[in-house]
Amino acid sequence: MAIAAQLKKVVFLDRDGVINRDSPDYIKNWNEFEFLPGSLEALRLLSQAGFHLIVITNQSMIGRGMVPLKLLEETHRKLKDAVAATGGDIFDIFFCPHRPDEACDCRKPSPGLIQQACRRYGIDPADSVMIGDSAKDVLCGRNAGCGTTILVRTGNGIRAEKELADLKLRPDLVVADLLDAARYLLGRAGSPGDRR
Repeated sequence: MAIAAQLKKVVFLDRDGVINRDSPDYIKNWNEFEFLPGSLEALRLLSQAGFHLIVITNQSMIGRGMVPLKLLEETHRKLKDAVAATGGDIFDIFFCPHRPDEACDCRKPSPGLIQQACRRYGIDPADSVMIGDSAKDVLCGRNAGCGTTILVRTGNGIRAEKELADLKLRPDLVVADLLDAARYLLGRAGSPGDRR
């Protein structure tokens, strides 16, 4: 597989709170899925600039027995279709189905999902970016050796900023949302946020 030898320009990104609105009750099906303002444009801009977008998401509702795997897979298929319809491309989606108490190595902040993607596609994590809205996302990126970690202030981002400060950890960049993150990565004009 030629692509597995050298996949470049990789952006790992969290799903809920970054691409779509998060919910304390989980996003259980496509009807509950709502894109955040600017996220589709961000995904399109990054895709058209040659970035490979890989979603990295905790989905413990599977392990909790709240939703069958088939329904999550349908949501992800529709997500990829909706992004493609606006000119973007989600290259792949990796998810952790486990509950927090199962002590797996794939639930963020553990780096397992990113490591799986790196093995599958020959990615050098040091050349990749992790974008998320939680302290777990930033820590996952750091634990996996991602070269850049970006925190967005959508979703849980504002709370995460404080949590990370309490841990004396800083993401490489803090921005308003996924579109600002995309503009930064593309080197475009716009608000790049508070570069750290």
